[in-house]
Amino acid sequence: MRVLVTGCKGQLGYDVVKELQKRGDTPIAADIEEMDITDAKAVNKFIMESNVDAVIHCAAYTAVDNAEDNIELCRKINRDGTQNIADTCKKLGIKMIYISTDYVFNGEGTEPWKPDEKREPLNIYGQTKYEGELAVENTLDKYFIVRISWVFGLNGKNFVRTMLNLGKNHNKLTVVDDQIGTPTYTPDLACLLIDMIKSDKYGYYHATNEGGYISWYDFACEIINQAAEYDDTYKNVKVSPVSSDNFPTKAKRPSNSRMSKDKLGKSGFKRLPDWQDALYRYIKELRINEQF
Repeated sequence: MRVLVTGCKGQLGYDVVKELQKRGDTPIAADIEEMDITDAKAVNKFIMESNVDAVIHCAAYTAVDNAEDNIELCRKINRDGTQNIADTCKKLGIKMIYISTDYVFNGEGTEPWKPDEKREPLNIYGQTKYEGELAVENTLDKYFIVRISWVFGLNGKNFVRTMLNLGKNHNKLTVVDDQIGTPTYTPDLACLLIDMIKSDKYGYYHATNEGGYISWYDFACEIINQAAEYDDTYKNVKVSPVSSDNFPTKAKRPSNSRMSKDKLGKSGFKRLPDWQDALYRYIKELRINEQF
């Protein structure tokens, strides 16, 4: 199967390309140098000439706080770029996966969000990703929209790397404990996305690792505990919980990022492994690559 992967230099795109190669499929890896998704003609030309069977669209503007000051650019990438890809997929009659986010919801309450619940974005980033969802659902029949959260992987910056770096030089860390969700490990997600693109079980899905809902504080504690197995420096690091009020941000963050993954099992897809196991494999990978 020939699959175009946008955003191939990002955390998720990088692992999707690797997983496709591992399975003997043919990834057509594209980042802005190969295809500027905001240029409709360039998108149409590249996809047409690539002769692909499907598109996994990972490229996005993801700088959540910067989005508040760069609304036009964020919308151009997340909405217009997605529309350009969807238009060409429709023309060719091929499948598309669009990667979205829990930020399309209002982030309130304590119940896990279901895939079909009302979308009420709480910041510019979430609004533009919601508009990207609309672009896909209003253009295509053969699509998957997969919402994820708290992403970490080998090829990029993320919360795990931040905690590991801070723990190297500080013996006291403070992390918010009033934002609840679940991490998503990109190699695990990549496997699911390829299973999806080879199926016809279209629609909206939520996909994060299993293991229950946690706070960023819980996540940080586990990161430091696992790191201490490799490096004694982390044994002296104390992680303390604080309210989000202690870390004001330009863009409002959701307190409730819980998402129900029940639809995955009902559709016959394998759910992702526990997040603790994913974290263990990630830290081990960082050690092998001498990145931690």
